[in-house]
Amino acid sequence: MRKTIILLFMFMSIFTGWHHVTAESSADQEKILIQKRLELYKQMEAATTIPWYYFAGIDQYERNIRRSHKDIPREKGSIAIYYPPEKWSGSLNPNLEDTNPLTISLLGGMGKDGNGDKKADQFNDEDMLFTMADYIRTFGVSEDYIKIALWNYYHRAKAVDIILGNAKIFRHYGRIDLKGSSFPVPLRANYSYRSTWGDARGWGGKRIHEGTDIFADYGVPVKSPCYGIIELKGWNKYGGWRIGIRDLHNNYHYLAHLSGFAKNLKVGQIVEPGTLIGGVGSSGYGPPGTSGKFPPHLHYGMYKDNGKNEWSFDPYPQLRTWERNDRLELKKK
Repeated sequence: MRKTIILLFMFMSIFTGWHHVTAESSADQEKILIQKRLELYKQMEAATTIPWYYFAGIDQYERNIRRSHKDIPREKGSIAIYYPPEKWSGSLNPNLEDTNPLTISLLGGMGKDGNGDKKADQFNDEDMLFTMADYIRTFGVSEDYIKIALWNYYHRAKAVDIILGNAKIFRHYGRIDLKGSSFPVPLRANYSYRSTWGDARGWGGKRIHEGTDIFADYGVPVKSPCYGIIELKGWNKYGGWRIGIRDLHNNYHYLAHLSGFAKNLKVGQIVEPGTLIGGVGSSGYGPPGTSGKFPPHLHYGMYKDNGKNEWSFDPYPQLRTWERNDRLELKKK
């Protein structure tokens, strides 16, 4: 029995050590990949005069799209911009794996040689970035022209807005390794919540609850959980005073029933984890100013954009993760 316990202890020690090393190794690899991506963006800026953060914004958007669609393969290198084979090689090209820049161009394909090896490889990072840069340059390199180019490429206003929002955030911070989170109310506050996503709602017609309610005292501070852009601010007859934040992962965060907004908060503003956006309230279920029809609480909703449409998903697991992370950070202090 004693021998078995010793062997079990040794195995657990080895496993724990291996897991720790693996986690560190994975984090180091991620840092290297992020640094490589940033270097590629800046190399392409030097070659094309298009600011690096636009490449970063496009690549970030496309990376999120790839992970939302099972029929789109995951990126093979550092860059995630996806070109369907017929778009890269040309719809008239019988060889959808063609890497000859000349035949690709003659047959209506987009693919370009970005690294000077006389090949237009749709899986090569430099070729993928240069192909997008070459497309944008046909319109112009100022933001107005880039916006037009993106519209002509994606044919979707939401895609353009998300990409330009990503670019704005990356430009502001001067980097792309923007991570971190914040539970939307202070841990010291008296609050409670449970999973209520999908529950029936009666006011305003038959509908489901697209979020989680965090009950707290009136006026408790409400914070941004992420890096993002304020996409919406104002009154809604259901949500009362509410804020919409678009993050770097194509998620839309909807925070409603607020008592009011933080001073000088405006649409288009960049926020980060912990940025004050307002207070817990009981606004909504009527015309502007209606309040007190229910106990004060924060309605927290999350929506995912997959490049074609947007849908609600249960934010409860994410809230639990943010709450746990904040508690761990407090213990470190």
